Amino acid sequence: MSGHSPTQMRHLDGLPVLGNFIDGHFEYTDDLFPDISPVDGRVVAHVAQADAAMVDRAVRAARHALEAGAWGRSTVAERVAALRAIAGGIEARFEEFVAAEIADTGKDIHHTRTIDIPRGIANFRFFADLITTMGSESYHTDTADGMGALNYVTRRPVGVVGVIAPWNLPLLLLSWKLAPALACGNAVLAKPSEETPYTATLLAQVMADAGVPPGVFNLLHGFGAGSVGEAITRHPGIDAITFTGESATGTAIMHAAAPGVKPLSFELGGKNGAIVFADADVDEAADGIARSAFSNCGQVCLATERVYVERPLFSRFVQALRLRAEALSPARAAPGSGIGPLISQAHRAKVLGYYDRAVRDGAEVVCGGGVPRFGDARDSGAFVEPTVWTGLPDDAACVREEIFGPVCHVAPFDTEDEVLGRVNDSPYGLAAVVWTNDLRRAHRVAGRIETGIVWVNTWFLRDLRTPFGGIRLSGIGREGGMRSLDFYSETTNICIKL
Repeated sequence: MSGHSPTQMRHLDGLPVLGNFIDGHFEYTDDLFPDISPVDGRVVAHVAQADAAMVDRAVRAARHALEAGAWGRSTVAERVAALRAIAGGIEARFEEFVAAEIADTGKDIHHTRTIDIPRGIANFRFFADLITTMGSESYHTDTADGMGALNYVTRRPVGVVGVIAPWNLPLLLLSWKLAPALACGNAVLAKPSEETPYTATLLAQVMADAGVPPGVFNLLHGFGAGSVGEAITRHPGIDAITFTGESATGTAIMHAAAPGVKPLSFELGGKNGAIVFADADVDEAADGIARSAFSNCGQVCLATERVYVERPLFSRFVQALRLRAEALSPARAAPGSGIGPLISQAHRAKVLGYYDRAVRDGAEVVCGGGVPRFGDARDSGAFVEPTVWTGLPDDAACVREEIFGPVCHVAPFDTEDEVLGRVNDSPYGLAAVVWTNDLRRAHRVAGRIETGIVWVNTWFLRDLRTPFGGIRLSGIGREGGMRSLDFYSETTNICIKL
């Protein structure tokens, strides 16, 4: 297959063919791979895999857009207008984006309509507002002659940015990177996960319809090592790379990008802890932990997989959490009120491997631990039961390693110093939650937790102006607000002697 159309998808055997978007038009190849629904295993689309030559063409198109095209000379007002047009384009096709996101991920329609797609729209509008109101630094410097000097800081785009997005929140996390990159005037090569290519392809259509100049946004489908992902990270024409995903993949990208000494922004994995003190409201805490452990079938980098409960509350809390987990079981819950599937059969095999290992290592399975049965097409999907364990030591693999599924281990603790040592004893450091009604303790404990984000009596409450990211294996750098604009721009200090 060959040819292109900026606004229409091709079809094969009654299914859409998701093409690569390069220099303002779609390109197709005969190298197709299936986009598979994790709900029932059916193929929902065919995806045209890009190759290294297409990556090279996309880089040249992006460079041309910056150096010879209108985008390189664009004003802030023009870029803001483009971001707002993109947001409006997604909004105009809202239900189409919802359907595409559900086809790829299997998540419930309420979550998709209220979080995934609205946040994708909001990211473009947020960075349009931020770049409009952003000021610049200036300083008056004293000099020996008493006349002084004026220092001021200017910004310019980093250049061509490689954006590699994950599968768990496909549109939300792609737009979280794409919006600030475009706001700062960069051109982008974006690679969505091979598991979730659909909404990114719709976004390419929106870009074309919004009048974004050719070459500014390029979309390339494929895999990681040995495929388009590696080609992007190794390409000498890529000036910066931003990635959200597994820590091991981040290590591989860092190695590939090292010869070019490129700026990197990584939001990686987490083995996030939660502390529930005895003065917490047990129902409020159980509701919050159930949400943070099981939302999106546990496939959230911020999900809680380790829970530490002060001993006087431990038994009550475990039973309260069990009731909430059982109510979310896909086979028991009313349609739309439970949890959806994992992203794929391969990921389910990984999660079930941890379920088995926990039992071998001596865990008490409070609830879950298996595969739900439906007696219909969903039995061919990638569902697992939400699972709660107790009884494992802190050095057990299931307490140390990120599982990325609907599961948490609950353990008792006795003192504040003890639990802080246990929460901080992790190779990760992304997020934590503290549940307490003691205000002094909340401030004291939150300040001693070694993570990039700490919530108190809530979870996943985000202000887009605040820094987002982690330490250790959880990533490099921060995203959000000015931190995003700092990554996607180069600064120059200009000093003028007065």
